[in-house]
Amino acid sequence: MDKKEIISKVDHTLLRQDATWEQIKSLCDEGVESGTASVCIPPSYVRQAAEYLRGQLAVCTVIGFPNGYSTTGTKVFETADAVANGADEIDMVINIGWLKDKRYDEILSEIKEIKKACGGKTLKVIIETCLLTDEEKVSMCRIVSEAGADFIKTSTGFSKAGATLHDIRLFKQNVAPGVGIKAAGGVQTLEDAAAFIEAGASRIGSSRLAKL
Repeated sequence: MDKKEIISKVDHTLLRQDATWEQIKSLCDEGVESGTASVCIPPSYVRQAAEYLRGQLAVCTVIGFPNGYSTTGTKVFETADAVANGADEIDMVINIGWLKDKRYDEILSEIKEIKKACGGKTLKVIIETCLLTDEEKVSMCRIVSEAGADFIKTSTGFSKAGATLHDIRLFKQNVAPGVGIKAAGGVQTLEDAAAFIEAGASRIGSSRLAKL
């Protein structure tokens, strides 16, 4: 797998709390120049980035980030607002406490509502694998598949660990056909990215790869 193919699967990411517009603009320039799949940025910069890029590159943003415990109504509003501002892709965080409580129907309903608010835009569901058991991860593969989301995603990058090859392989075995897999958190080298793609990831979240 060559470098260009790997980079084409990368969501070039800047989600730090202290991110400035100049940094976001540089991220956009890097994404366009290197041919990434998207830039993944805070919601407050979506409109500005979309206007700056003028369709040259997809704009991705995050919902319920990074903890996931906002109410469903709040997440739905955030999603609709992001799409109205020009977001092409939405990465939402599930309510992890609900998963621990086995409130599967509520998680399913929330993802469906957010997918509807996407208005046809791509939805990725972040499940924060480092906080889950394998049984919980498999349950989320089923729920994400049933909800009609486009991707299941490992991590926010803001918890205690990120993506692992084990989790990508587990996802691959348990998601429905057509559901993409995004590995995020700690993917620092092209070799790392290639290994995740070989294991089954179709998208990579990284702040570093495009700069390499």
